[in-house]
Amino acid sequence: MKKVAALATLLTLTSALAAAPKDTLVYQMSSDIPTMDPGVTYDTASGAVVENIYETLLTYSGASLTKLEPLLATKWTISNGGKTYTFDLRKGVKFHSGNAMTCADAEYTFERNLVTNSAESGNWFLAESLLGTGANAADDKTITWARIDKAVECNNAGQLVFTLPSVDPAFLAKLAFPGQSVVDQKHAAGLGEWNGKEATWKDWVGKDLTNSKLSQNPSGTGAYKLVRKDANTVLATAFDSYWGKKPALKNVIFQKVSEIAARQQAFLRGDADIIDGGGRAVDTEQVKGKPGVLWVDNLPNTSATAFFMNENIKNAGLLGSGKLDGRGIPATFFKDANVRRAFSYSFNYDQYIRDVQKGAGKQRTMLLPESFPGYDAKVSTYTYDKAKAEAFFKRAYGGQLWKNGFTLTTNYRAGSEPSQKAMEILKANVEALNPKFRVNIQAKQWSEMLKDSKDGKEAMTIMGWAPDYADPDNFMYTFYSSNGYYNPRLNWKDSQIDKWLDQARATVNTAERNRLYSLVGKKAYEQAPYILVPAGVGYTFVSANLVGVSASNYNPMISFANTGTFWKELSKK
Repeated sequence: MKKVAALATLLTLTSALAAAPKDTLVYQMSSDIPTMDPGVTYDTASGAVVENIYETLLTYSGASLTKLEPLLATKWTISNGGKTYTFDLRKGVKFHSGNAMTCADAEYTFERNLVTNSAESGNWFLAESLLGTGANAADDKTITWARIDKAVECNNAGQLVFTLPSVDPAFLAKLAFPGQSVVDQKHAAGLGEWNGKEATWKDWVGKDLTNSKLSQNPSGTGAYKLVRKDANTVLATAFDSYWGKKPALKNVIFQKVSEIAARQQAFLRGDADIIDGGGRAVDTEQVKGKPGVLWVDNLPNTSATAFFMNENIKNAGLLGSGKLDGRGIPATFFKDANVRRAFSYSFNYDQYIRDVQKGAGKQRTMLLPESFPGYDAKVSTYTYDKAKAEAFFKRAYGGQLWKNGFTLTTNYRAGSEPSQKAMEILKANVEALNPKFRVNIQAKQWSEMLKDSKDGKEAMTIMGWAPDYADPDNFMYTFYSSNGYYNPRLNWKDSQIDKWLDQARATVNTAERNRLYSLVGKKAYEQAPYILVPAGVGYTFVSANLVGVSASNYNPMISFANTGTFWKELSKK
């Protein structure tokens, strides 16, 4: 009780922007923490906490995106033609509740994720591996308890065994995702969560775990345990019974501070060790080069962003007349590849890099980070070319588009200056080609855009993707497959690309996968389903007193505040 009281006092002081103590890490964030339940962790804010109070079977080795090393597992073997994975688990590991971690906890964790699976939870890609479908039992009636139970089991030797219906070259990388962290079964069941039994599993199918009792009272095996959480603050402290090396920092405090100016002031005073920045232009002007600031630049950018051109717009409100008569567009406006190519040549990529990314940007050849296997730098790219844009517009719809003109209405994420600027660049260049061309752009709330785009109701949007796991499949299938996560947002299909992507999923031969992804990139360039937005060069900044953040150990798959490292690896001078 005395320890909790002392920590509560510390929390109060730090919330009032008292100087951050040497044994305490203070991070000021711009958003809240949606959940602390690993079973529904699917955003970076939640992941920044979950990945530190819970642990996965394996993790990334240092800064590598391709090398994995044991964490709660000690080793693993692959057999049965790549369809069976057997894990030896670490002994002597305790949960924050005091319960000992056993194989039964790991089995419960993955069965729970398969049972509660939903598109919002991120467990869809685990289900793809273990059940052969990303659906749950409510959406796919062929999913039974027997299938779930068989997919993950503990054998007589206490080893955890996964049995896949087919080869999945990305399976190990998926297990490093924070949402696959091992959960304390006894603790969870005691709170009223699913008890892991067949008799009750149907009651939990697809259940939203965001505000679960486990989220409110987590129990992981991580180096830090939760002490307190409210709407604006999270307080965690080092776990005395942690199985690994004792962390240098005793306490970690997250504070929600919405205003960027307030975060900047606290950071420059030394009241916060890390803050959410405001983008490269803002951070360069307000923070870079100031006393007490460590700026780390030229970091890998592992997200990908694009304009989506929807080939079946299911929203009459965006179609105007619904015809190619200058006053609107048909729902299938972007189905003509010449339209997509014309728009791709109309975007000024260099201007975007110069004005929005302040010169720190790079045009990619594919919607795949260049640090990932499978990226082919030799694939052709579009450039801003007025003559080619005009030529393709004149070819579109047998010349009718150029003759009659069109009015296109597009939405961008409200409050996103990069998205607004990108839309303005495209609008200006398209309208300059023909006085009969009109592009109307308007801001829209992000939550509404997410829903409407998923339902195919946006004509053109700008959206990005950050990886769930470090495998090219997570980008290539997501963006380019007609069965991919993003397909309902653009309704584009190429049967040859689908075939190549399925082949890449069915082999563990890296060279063959790379060849197939290169073919996808080349065909996608030809078909132009997206306009690829240049990728910004990654950077981060922290207090100069903080030790452990550097380019050499930065791993972009670690969520915490763009530091690329775990809390337990940080210390202070």
